[in-house]
Amino acid sequence: MKKVNTLYWIFTSLLILLMAFSAIGSFIPNPQGAAMLKQLGYQPYIIHFLSVAKILGIIAILTPGVRRLKEWAYAGFTFDLLGAIFSFIATGFPFSAWAMIILGLIFIAGSYVFWHQKLKLQGRES
Repeated sequence: MKKVNTLYWIFTSLLILLMAFSAIGSFIPNPQGAAMLKQLGYQPYIIHFLSVAKILGIIAILTPGVRRLKEWAYAGFTFDLLGAIFSFIATGFPFSAWAMIILGLIFIAGSYVFWHQKLKLQGRES
C-alpha cells in the first residue's frame, strides 16, 4: 500500500505542478506565448478559459471523496494535452516544440492508474 500511495502522490504532484504552472502562466503577459497562440490559430480568451478549467481540475483531483469529478478532471486534462499536441502537429510545429507535452500525459496516466490501485487496496474500487 505504501508503494502505491507514494507513486500516486509522485505522479499526482507532478501533474498538479504542470497544470498549475500552465494555468498561472497564461495569466501573465508573455509576448512569446502570444505569438505562439497566434501561430496555432487561437485567440487569447480560449487560453484563459482553459486555465480556469485547469484550476478547477486541480481542485477536483485534490478533493477527497469526489470520484466522478476526479474522473472528469483526468479526462479533461487528457483532452487538453491531446488537443495541444494535435494543434502543434496540425500547424506544422516541429516535434521539439511539443515533445514535453508527452510528459504531462505520462503524469496523468500514472496518477490515474495509481489512484485506482489505491482505491482497490482500500476496498473502494467498484
